[in-house]
Amino acid sequence: MGFAQLSRGRSRRALALTLCVWSLISLSCAARLTDSSRQKLDVQKHLNRLNKPAVKSIKSPDGDIIDCVHISQQPAFDHPYLKDHKIQMRPNYHPEGLFNENKVAEKTKERSNPQVQLWHTNGRCPEDTIPVRRTRQEDILRASSVKAYGRKKQRSIPKSADPDLANESGHQHAIVYVNGDKYYGAKATINVWEPKIQQPNEFSLSQLWILGGSFGEDLNSIEAGWQVSPDLYGDNNTRLFTYWTSDAYQATGCYNLLCSGFIQINSEIAMGASISPVSGLRGSQYDISILVWKDPKEGHWWMQFGNDYVLGYWPSFLFSYLADSASMIEWGGEVVNSEPDGQHTSTQMGSGRFPEEGFGKSSYFRNIQVVDSSNNLKAPKGLGTFTEQSNCYDVQTGSNGDWGHYFYYGGPGKNPNCP
Repeated sequence: MGFAQLSRGRSRRALALTLCVWSLISLSCAARLTDSSRQKLDVQKHLNRLNKPAVKSIKSPDGDIIDCVHISQQPAFDHPYLKDHKIQMRPNYHPEGLFNENKVAEKTKERSNPQVQLWHTNGRCPEDTIPVRRTRQEDILRASSVKAYGRKKQRSIPKSADPDLANESGHQHAIVYVNGDKYYGAKATINVWEPKIQQPNEFSLSQLWILGGSFGEDLNSIEAGWQVSPDLYGDNNTRLFTYWTSDAYQATGCYNLLCSGFIQINSEIAMGASISPVSGLRGSQYDISILVWKDPKEGHWWMQFGNDYVLGYWPSFLFSYLADSASMIEWGGEVVNSEPDGQHTSTQMGSGRFPEEGFGKSSYFRNIQVVDSSNNLKAPKGLGTFTEQSNCYDVQTGSNGDWGHYFYYGGPGKNPNCP
């Protein structure tokens, strides 16, 4: 073979190799572009599902946009079982025996019911609409996937009834609980703070849990309270929230109105919107009251915020165990700690102070009550307490004439006694 022929052969092989490499690069780029385009499409579809047409939109000082959506167009009605549902505009029954909050407020100069949600400063929603916090593209992109947006991670549950999970990394609690009976609701007045969160993927919340079933794969839970969650909301504001699940956080349920389920009837209060003002160390103390109860006639679970706002209900068909009653009620705080191997971050629970520091420093729940089978609110019997590591976050209970059954709870997380 001549030198010229050899050179031509090598050139052809080099050209073929170059073309082959460019083909692989092009295919890889095309695959990446396809993945990126598919994600954008999925995000946009999800935004279209969540953000319903608004009658009016209100820009909140914290950057939120609150859409006033017609009550019949709200996300709940995306649920196939709710296509022909007739909205129940008021509960048939309200629990009897509410603790006299006005008497307490006069005596202690506490501020029940923060005067506004922050968005109220710029307007209100008209009658026959409900306020819905608008979901943005960046909200969904902060989640691990479109499907995961607005959902708690599996096993995000208090561990008082499940000692095998007590050392599970990530979630830490300081809670008070009752079990061993049938419960038809719960109430609490919850001190509101703005705890510091060390890592954006952590959160801190204070809530009540209404639980049915086991702590395996069939747990039913209704939850309500306040939370700080940079991952979910994109900031460190304290926000009103709700959650529900009927299968231990696996495939059902979500925060607020981020899936179909909860039916809102109230035009004043937006789920997921900022609560203002919040308590200050040695300063004014602000709290909110939350009541969740089962309507004895229809079987739906209703929620009331403060003394004036009946927000709406979770239809009974969403649940298995809670279609009848709850078997456990829990009140207290929860944080997510992102550090591995038993280490802790300095994410605060409650005010970030331990319970023994008391009023004005530590965070509290007061006037905790349960609803019995006769639809009466009463003091809980046989209260238990639970915390994974009391040197990090702790809880202490008490009882008196003004506050009924109460407890202080919380802590700073990482400190000399909490690694």
